[in-house]
Amino acid sequence: MRDFSELVDDFSFLDDWEDRYRYVIELGRELAELEDSQRVNANKVNGCASQVWLITDVDKSAGEPVLNFKGDSDALIVKGLIAILISIYSGKAARDILATDAFQMLGEIELQQNLTQQRSNGLKAMVQRIHAEAAEAQVA
Repeated sequence: MRDFSELVDDFSFLDDWEDRYRYVIELGRELAELEDSQRVNANKVNGCASQVWLITDVDKSAGEPVLNFKGDSDALIVKGLIAILISIYSGKAARDILATDAFQMLGEIELQQNLTQQRSNGLKAMVQRIHAEAAEAQVA
């Protein structure tokens, strides 16, 4: 998966929303699909209009919990949003995840103002889920 700073650079070359939209879809296509056994209610993100699954792997081998994420959706644009969130959060310590404002970062690529209200609500639900997983990893 690409680093978020690389995505910021890529988005800076895209002049209009249609090009950005296509790029988000392309990012979604690059995500590995989840297996059917992973598409269960426990992994489902509530609050999204589309079907969204998010899987969290917590690695405590270094002492401090580090979270890695995988995700999938039945909607290509949403799958692209998942890919962007993974680039922001995956591979980071729980405390860093909790200190990260994804919406501020998404402002760098001028993404949110072009999303429908439903997609924005789904994005918010995904960020809340990621933060909840990070908070849980800190106390577990």
